[in-house]
Amino acid sequence: RIVLDEPSHLFYPYIFEWNGTYYMTPESYQAGSVRLYKATKFPINWTFVKTILEGGEYVDPSIFRFDCRWWLFTGPRASDALRLFYADDLLGQWTEHPESPVIEGRRDIARPAGRVVMRDGSIIRYAQNDETVYGRQVRAFEVLEITTTSYAERPLGEEPLLQPSGFGWNAERMHHIDAHQIGEDAWIACVDGYGRTT
Repeated sequence: RIVLDEPSHLFYPYIFEWNGTYYMTPESYQAGSVRLYKATKFPINWTFVKTILEGGEYVDPSIFRFDCRWWLFTGPRASDALRLFYADDLLGQWTEHPESPVIEGRRDIARPAGRVVMRDGSIIRYAQNDETVYGRQVRAFEVLEITTTSYAERPLGEEPLLQPSGFGWNAERMHHIDAHQIGEDAWIACVDGYGRTT
C-alpha cells in the first residue's frame, strides 16, 4: 500500500528509530531537499516534520547517530561525490562538514548504498559503484575518523560485497543493502538487484 505520497518522486526510504519514534528520510532530490518524516502509526502513516537540507540535488540521504551527534551522507545525482553534514539535534540546524565533499571525482565509491551500520564500535558505510553503469555493485568502507573537523575511511576488502550474478533477478546490477544485527553473531540483510527477463 502507499504510505507516503508527495508531488515529487520518492526513492530510498531510509528508516531509523530514535527515542521510541520511527523517522524516515526518503530521497526527494526532485524537490531539491532532504525531508524528515515521522511515523504516526508505523509503518503505514507518516507525517512531515521538517526540511533538513534544501537547495541542492541530494540523493540517497543516509543518516546515523554517532558520538552524541547526528551525521548524514548524501551526494549529487552524478554519483561522483560524497557530501557530509552533521547536527547536534535531529530537529536542529544541519551544517556541512568543512572537508565536504569527503569524496570527490569517484563514481566508483561515492554514492551511498544503504543503511550505515554500527558494528563493534566501528561505523560501516556502504557505497555503490556507478562508474560504468548505475548501481553496478556495492562495497563496504570503515569510517576511521569522523569529527566536526576531520573525516577518514578505508575500504573493507578490495572485492565488492554485492555484485551481479549474471543471471536471474540480480543478473546485471546490485546497488543497495540494508543490514540488521539479529543476534550476537547473526545478521540479516535486504538487498536489491536488477536483471532483465526475456
